[in-house]
Amino acid sequence: MKDIYNVPQNELIEKTALELKKIPFIKPPAWTEFVKTGAHKERAPARDDWWYVRAAAILRTTHKLGPIGVSKLRTKYGGKKNRGVKPEKFYSGSGKIIRTVLQQLEEAGL
Repeated sequence: MKDIYNVPQNELIEKTALELKKIPFIKPPAWTEFVKTGAHKERAPARDDWWYVRAAAILRTTHKLGPIGVSKLRTKYGGKKNRGVKPEKFYSGSGKIIRTVLQQLEEAGL
């Protein structure tokens, strides 16, 4: 029997994202084409379906780690910011994206 621990995570997330596209409750808001996924990023995501991929990744993480909050997920999706000649510094990921995805997943019953 396969579960999330025995399957490569990139394949699981890609296939879950395809299934999430079929659920009417999970839709990217209108503002998603203009946002970055965190203060440490320079540009917005290049993929058109990045909302569904992020939702699938958050769904996998919440299943794997149990009850997890937005602040822990912000740390997971954060990264180092290139500040020019100054040393790099860690910045958290966007909380609005994570909150909205969690609300949509809860509304869908996942």
